[in-house]
Amino acid sequence: MKQTVILYPGCDVGHIAPMTELANIFLKHGYNVTMVLVEPPFKSSDSSATAIERIAASNPSISFHVLPALPLPDMFASGKHPFLLILQLLRDYNELLEAFLRSLPRESLHSVVLDMFCSHALDVCLKLGIPAYTFFASSASCLSVLTQFPALIASRQTGLKEIGDTPLHFLGVPPMPASHLIKELLEHPEEEMCKAMTNTWKRNTETMGVLVNTFESLETRAVQSLRDPLCVPGRILPPIYCVGPLVGMGSKDDNGAASNECLKWLDLQPDRSVVFLCFGSMGTFSVEQLREIAVGLERSRQHFLWSVRTPAGSHDPEKYLEVRPEPDLHALMPEGFLERTKDKGLVIKSWAPQVDVLRHRATGAFVTHCGWNSVLESIVAGVPMLCWPLEAEQKMNKVCMMEEMSIAVELDGYMAGFVKADEVETKVRLVIEGAEGRQLRAQVAARKEEARAAIEEGGSSRASFVQFLLDVENIGEQIGE
Repeated sequence: MKQTVILYPGCDVGHIAPMTELANIFLKHGYNVTMVLVEPPFKSSDSSATAIERIAASNPSISFHVLPALPLPDMFASGKHPFLLILQLLRDYNELLEAFLRSLPRESLHSVVLDMFCSHALDVCLKLGIPAYTFFASSASCLSVLTQFPALIASRQTGLKEIGDTPLHFLGVPPMPASHLIKELLEHPEEEMCKAMTNTWKRNTETMGVLVNTFESLETRAVQSLRDPLCVPGRILPPIYCVGPLVGMGSKDDNGAASNECLKWLDLQPDRSVVFLCFGSMGTFSVEQLREIAVGLERSRQHFLWSVRTPAGSHDPEKYLEVRPEPDLHALMPEGFLERTKDKGLVIKSWAPQVDVLRHRATGAFVTHCGWNSVLESIVAGVPMLCWPLEAEQKMNKVCMMEEMSIAVELDGYMAGFVKADEVETKVRLVIEGAEGRQLRAQVAARKEEARAAIEEGGSSRASFVQFLLDVENIGEQIGE
């Protein structure tokens, strides 16, 4: 009987995409794959449901099973952080997940791979005796820091916010300014958010192993730290499998007219001349910041392709709920900007075919929020980056991108929440025209070659995945005895 792998990515589209790439690797090894989805709890301008439908349509060999919808949390009524409500909602889905797994022939189930935010579902797998693994969609460096974090705060009576930029020392990663950790981890250790996150990260390494979306040569020290007994004193961590880079091919995720407009425009530009600005599905800026970026781009006199989203509301959690209209570019940009720069730049509304843009011969630099999917896509395309981290683990990624990987420069001002036009102008010119930019391109080109080698026959990520399959087989035999 052909065995089936169950992938459970939760409700974050940013995690569904790399898990879909993981699914394709399982398919190549002769397994059936079923991806179990839950209804996205919050609506956004980039309709999560539409994105999921696009992924499903592009991957007909994967079975998609959507669990029956549960009542969505009332975020404003509860007064709780959206992350806590998402965790609770996912916990509530455990019963439905269990019922679905029980409906399948046990002998056909190979394993369950859980997203990093679905670690609560480990209880279901243990109950049913199904081998369970974690898929960590971010970097090994991030995983290492988060795995070591509970021990760091165990004896603290206060939060880390008060120590500001003081560097924290973790095994396997560069010195990490405390201010660059995930914001909620800076709170008092007894705060609900800090405790919930800390517990989530701890449970990620309580499965039978962790599949990480990276390749060993990119993060050698971080990967080694996770295999070091000193990483978490008194505790042996499960095996770490580097199976990346898991990134899409691009063109099959085409989004019609928007994609064609971008790529046709890029076809007319000189090689490596265009700076591409795109900040992920949650990345929005104030009108003032958008205009500052525009001034910097115009002054730089460089070619640019810029994906702009309508500014979010003033209430922070609204970014999870708003269905934003298309941006009115003439209202958002400085007067006359679009007309003056029409021969140099293209500003598009919301969506850009990011993988295709990054792999285009005309793209020479990428201004990014440092989400890990975007970082890997840029590495695979061989494009140097300008870091503008916004939230989550992005500031941690930025430190590693600069200090460990040497593939990026930073845009000063990101910590204060405002990057000035002069900084945009200077750094864009530096990467596109300057000697430092040439050096960065050479570094990224080397990383691109390492990434290609990792996923080829005999490569490190291929070997790591085969080892994972062998380990699951051995565990399955032990469970069957």
